Amino acid sequence: MKKTLFIISMFAAILNAQAQSGSISAENLSQIRKTYTNTASDRAIRNAIANVDINKLAENAGNRMQLNGDFSDKVTTKGITNQKSSGRCWLFTGLNVLRAQAIAQHGLPELQLSHNYNFFYDQLEKSNLFLQGIIDTRSKPLDDRMVEWLLKNPVGDGGTYTGVADLVAKYGVVPQDVMPETNSSNSTSRLSQLLALKLREFALELRNMPENTKPATITNKKIEMLGTVYRILALNLGEPVQKFAWSRKNSEGKIIETGEYTPLSFYNELFGNDLINNYVMLMNDPSREFYKVYEIDFDRHMYDGHNWLYINLPADEIKNIAVKSIKANKAMYFSCDVGKFLNREKGTLDINNFDYESLFGTTFGMNKKQRIITFASGSSHAMSLIAVDIDAGGNIKKWMVENSWGDTGYKGNLIISDEWFGEYMFRLVAEKQFVPSNILELLNQKPIRLPAWDPMFSADEN
Repeated sequence: MKKTLFIISMFAAILNAQAQSGSISAENLSQIRKTYTNTASDRAIRNAIANVDINKLAENAGNRMQLNGDFSDKVTTKGITNQKSSGRCWLFTGLNVLRAQAIAQHGLPELQLSHNYNFFYDQLEKSNLFLQGIIDTRSKPLDDRMVEWLLKNPVGDGGTYTGVADLVAKYGVVPQDVMPETNSSNSTSRLSQLLALKLREFALELRNMPENTKPATITNKKIEMLGTVYRILALNLGEPVQKFAWSRKNSEGKIIETGEYTPLSFYNELFGNDLINNYVMLMNDPSREFYKVYEIDFDRHMYDGHNWLYINLPADEIKNIAVKSIKANKAMYFSCDVGKFLNREKGTLDINNFDYESLFGTTFGMNKKQRIITFASGSSHAMSLIAVDIDAGGNIKKWMVENSWGDTGYKGNLIISDEWFGEYMFRLVAEKQFVPSNILELLNQKPIRLPAWDPMFSADEN
């Protein structure tokens, strides 16, 4: 017996030693401490960081004059938008692209579209997508990966261009003053929390219905649940209009005609382009094979809508398409990792904005592929790409995007260095007329389908 206990004790000691081998021992800590010499320079930096933001200390003074507001080619657009405390950048960007088109095409002095109108239907459609997804997976266990993903992501205010295209095609658009913003549309977090809570409650109710329940009964229950969702949305956002009057003005601001519209007739008359079939989404993701088409399963805005579909291309291919579009006075949906090297005060995105390496005495050397596969970078914010600056030698110097953060940055815009564009741009949506035929032919491929939870394809929501 004693021998057995001794063996068990020895075995436990070995396992404990193995478990401890990866931890920081007292000897390890002593070695680590010795690497920090606490020089006068270190003390000065520590004192500075204790009182000043890191970006202020790391700001590259020699880079301040490199990015200015002069551009060789710029899309005609007017008006500053502000998504405020919401994740609706994708919707603002999509509607801003349409707005620029209408201003240029019809010579309008200005045009503001209602983001609240489309957001209402976005939330209703996402609620239906979630509930139908729960119905479709009722026979699967709670720990099934798809069921788990659904319950973690019942509804949200983020999105992508695909959502804009599907929503506009089904519900049209309206001017801003027809359905103005509310407190809950400008600050969406509380509404999102309450909707998510209610939808999860509905999910359990649907899953707990008897297995032999008739499909029609389940559908009727879902419609009843969506009635509750509709009421919550109407109380928070207002009920969407079905008809409205709108006066068209000329470039001098004088009314030239007034008419009555539905949201769809307004869209067809003022815009009319097919956002689903006339555009293509391009991605620059060096962690995956280029010249391939990728589709993201189920992570869309509408149950009867379209999955995200992308052609993965090198950055230079995407730049060439972007230049053609801008020269034709066409704004584009553009998404990127906006938080990297952003100088908010000056409104610039440039990898030389901040010199973190000199401040901390180390390098930050990962390339774009390495940042993607380690989750250090990914698309987080959508804006409208509206300008490019090309020098006499044909070299691209910088770009400009129309943002949706109000009157911040450079007159409501952000100026982007060409190098930053290549490193932190992820998605661009362009009209097919500007895309080379050999690239469009890639759409004939069978898409490589990725799951809804693929981290590379999180929604734009900053």
